[in-house]
Amino acid sequence: MRWRVVFYMVGILVFFLGLIMIFPLLYAWYFNDASFGSLLQSTVVTIFIGAALYTALRTGPLDYISQREGMAIVAIGWTAVGLFAAMPFYLCGIFDTFVNAFFESVSGFTTTGASVMTDIEAVPRGILLWRSLIQWLGGMGIIVLSVAILPFLGVGGMQLFKAEVPSPVPDKLKPRVSDTAKTLWKVYALISLVELLLLLVGGMGFFDALCHTFTTMPTGGFSPKNLSIAHYGSLYFDIVIMVFMLLAGVNFSLHFQMLKGKPLAFWRDSECRFYLLVIAVLIVLVSFNVYGQVYQSIGSALRHGAFQVISILTTTGYATADFNQWPAMSKLILLLCMFIGASAGSTGGGMKLMRIMCCFKYCYKELFNLVHPHAVAPVKIGGKTVSDAVIGSILGFLALYMGLFGLCSVLLAGLGVDFTTAFSAVAASIGNIGPGLGLVGPIGNYAGIPDPGKWLLIWCMLLGRLEIYTVIIFLVPVFWKK
Repeated sequence: MRWRVVFYMVGILVFFLGLIMIFPLLYAWYFNDASFGSLLQSTVVTIFIGAALYTALRTGPLDYISQREGMAIVAIGWTAVGLFAAMPFYLCGIFDTFVNAFFESVSGFTTTGASVMTDIEAVPRGILLWRSLIQWLGGMGIIVLSVAILPFLGVGGMQLFKAEVPSPVPDKLKPRVSDTAKTLWKVYALISLVELLLLLVGGMGFFDALCHTFTTMPTGGFSPKNLSIAHYGSLYFDIVIMVFMLLAGVNFSLHFQMLKGKPLAFWRDSECRFYLLVIAVLIVLVSFNVYGQVYQSIGSALRHGAFQVISILTTTGYATADFNQWPAMSKLILLLCMFIGASAGSTGGGMKLMRIMCCFKYCYKELFNLVHPHAVAPVKIGGKTVSDAVIGSILGFLALYMGLFGLCSVLLAGLGVDFTTAFSAVAASIGNIGPGLGLVGPIGNYAGIPDPGKWLLIWCMLLGRLEIYTVIIFLVPVFWKK
């Protein structure tokens, strides 16, 4: 492990984070916002430390980055940007402890959307803009953004891309990883621009529209309003945001194919069809369950049922209703959605539907082999055979995911948090969703979680965003051996 190389790369990430911080700084300066001083201090410190690490540890062009180094850069890099991005929150005086500022920052970068702010609308707008912007960066991955830039610095980035997007069946859109990263960001930015324009057309103010665009496409869920999307009470806004949450939950390689003139790419993809089917079935179940018990018209039941299902399944975390008060069946379905997650290659979290599909097909294969023990029945996705190595990796991931979820739930409950809150808070954190049940429901927040519990949930958010392995590998002794 060449730690000099690792921290040299981390320095580059921190430096670029400081440059991006200039955007909310200019906003605060132009509008004479109360956050200007804290943003200015944070920008100067972040740029200075990033530049100092880069200058002090520069080793010249690198021929390669090993897989271990790539994982270390990703894990330490995400932690570092979370620490520096927390500075504006802390220096502005919004939080009295740094753990709260760090929690809000990591929640933003991991696109979790869990908040410890008790009155969001009282926070200076420059800070709210920064809060939304870090979700937009985290959605496609600040690491992927850096991969597009690093070739100009003489650094290769394939290992970084593999660690940042470890989907079961990764798609390389371009021969070079830097070109792939650029393509992903162009698609991401284009769809974001379309959403911004549609929200403006519907009458939403520019600041609110920009913040919601920054937090919809990364399936983040931070809103500048205390009541989230429910604040507007607008069917138009609900529909626009539902559509873009759905798009954000789709593998971004399919968006690229559609823009290249292949409109049937979505339907031809087996995971995308499964994704739409799961959403449709769950919307029907939840809508009929709340009809008559919570909403007296089928239209209202369908509107709020669909929004909550799409929001939780895509791991966005917006809310138009307090589903904490819904019938037990609907709450249980939404809780299961926290584990399922969106498509592989999307900005969503959770286990990912690709893995769920493979698991179902593997279980069916085992049942089939019980009846036909000598038959050869490979697992296929999209007409292609999935290798035993990939199946083993998926099953290992699912087992590790559920094991860590159980362990962290027990630890959080041991800190005095009630069962429902502990169970759903860990599920929402490791799945990068945000709102859960109990005290952390859609109209609540995480401020009541004790500080040790917040550190635990920060770790859970990083686990979920970096897909378990990139973080947990540091606890495996063989990782540190030559």
